[in-house]
Amino acid sequence: MQKRPVILITNDDGITAPGIVALVNAVKPLGEVVVVAPDSPQSGMGHAITIEDPLRLESVSVFEGVEAYQCSGTPVDCVKLAVDKVLHRKPDLCLSGINHGSNSSVNVIYSGTMSAAMEAAIEGVPAAGFSLLDYNFHADFTAAAHYARKVAGLILGHGLPEGVLLNVNVPKLPLDAIKGMKIARQARAKWQEEFAERIDPRGRKYFWLTGKFVNMDRSRDTDEWALNNGYVSVVPVQFDLTAYAAMDTINKQWKEAGKNA
Repeated sequence: MQKRPVILITNDDGITAPGIVALVNAVKPLGEVVVVAPDSPQSGMGHAITIEDPLRLESVSVFEGVEAYQCSGTPVDCVKLAVDKVLHRKPDLCLSGINHGSNSSVNVIYSGTMSAAMEAAIEGVPAAGFSLLDYNFHADFTAAAHYARKVAGLILGHGLPEGVLLNVNVPKLPLDAIKGMKIARQARAKWQEEFAERIDPRGRKYFWLTGKFVNMDRSRDTDEWALNNGYVSVVPVQFDLTAYAAMDTINKQWKEAGKNA
């Protein structure tokens, strides 16, 4: 009898977050699920790893019928420990989320959710991160869970290109209002940030990060367009950050500069 695929699940909102509960329940029918997730929220950690403190890994009973562990480290630590100490092998699939809030566009750079999935991809494991555009702790994850199961099934059935993982974002809409999925590219956008200067009760100055998200890309093939028009955005991303298109240009410019030096 063929063994069921092993699905590693993690997140950055913590092991008790509603989003990871929704994700576990969505994909349990697809394989043998094992959860290794942070013991507390780790949002915005990016690809941070723990190198100066010991890591704690504790078995917990959070999900019915599912082997689960909480880790004192970052989302990336969770994936590393899962592969080395929990599973003792690479899983067949790694899913991260479901995140509370968007990880579209440039947000993928800062995201602990996506960094966990990226760490799995670095290890050669097919991976995807899922995010719902709703920051409310009591958000309705019905649509996000539906599409997470759909995407997970497609990955298990067809695989992913080497070095590629998926960044999946789901609009804040009821399931029957979502038009489907769009394979998209990352929109060119940024956070226009400011630091509010304040004074604490002891009279000491401190700063509080504020700002707004600015989309500078109005093309119809981006994740931001898809989300704003009622689609789930699916962006293939990679951990190879080489700007291949710029290599020849820079090489020619520098050679020309060398001739004239």
